Amino acid sequence: MDILTSEFFQRALIGGLLIGVTAPLLGLFLVLRRLSMIGDTLAHVSIAGVALGFLIGVYPIAVGLVFALAASFAIEKLRKAYKTYAELSIAIIMSGGVALASLLFTLGKGFNMTVTSYMFGSIYTLNDTDLIVIGVVTAVVLILLRLHVKELFLLTFDEEAAAVNGLPVRYYNLMMSVLTALVISASIKIVGALLVSALLTIPAACSLVAARSFRQSVFTVVIVAEVAVIAGLLIAGVWNLAPGGTIVLLLIVILLLLLIGRVRFRISG
Repeated sequence: MDILTSEFFQRALIGGLLIGVTAPLLGLFLVLRRLSMIGDTLAHVSIAGVALGFLIGVYPIAVGLVFALAASFAIEKLRKAYKTYAELSIAIIMSGGVALASLLFTLGKGFNMTVTSYMFGSIYTLNDTDLIVIGVVTAVVLILLRLHVKELFLLTFDEEAAAVNGLPVRYYNLMMSVLTALVISASIKIVGALLVSALLTIPAACSLVAARSFRQSVFTVVIVAEVAVIAGLLIAGVWNLAPGGTIVLLLIVILLLLLIGRVRFRISG
């Protein structure tokens, strides 16, 4: 129980709980729009920004955020250029992000081990500045989602109908990309760039199994993510495991249990 009173664990818990709300909520919209891979793309681009931040001596998450925002604008531009093959935009930006990150790694070999913590997550090293950034991102995301939930709902399930009804589709697409970039940048120190997409997609996958309406899905994704974050941090802290990996594996376990439960329910029914 001593770990619960440790400042590093309390900061980790606060940061994890905040991201456990915003990431799955955004992920739900992305998964329903078949854009789940955008999380991986922005995460890889963010790592390039983090590497540049270490190289030039600037707060790494801030530089990663700038890179992720630039990538979100580029994705929207490419999606407009390749309307029939919209997934090409994600593939192109991801390739560029990985290439740029690898180049920056070779330019700054002395900080490679530090950047590694952003690849796989280092939630126990969160400081007050990190928590402020995460808190601001959480507030911005929740406020905008609450203000535009009806428009985003219509856009998610019928983009053509939204456009016909006069909804500024391009604006909302860009807004979602920007919000995703914000969450990804704030999350990479918690679960790592290689795992952050799991917080976006796996809770949404759980909601597709367990929820029967969009409203239920909203509550389901948050509950699943928060349970995984709390349990994952406790398990990782007690047994000295990687917290990011533990959280993601717990998310997968929850998904498997829900799938097994649904199959048994169908058989018994």
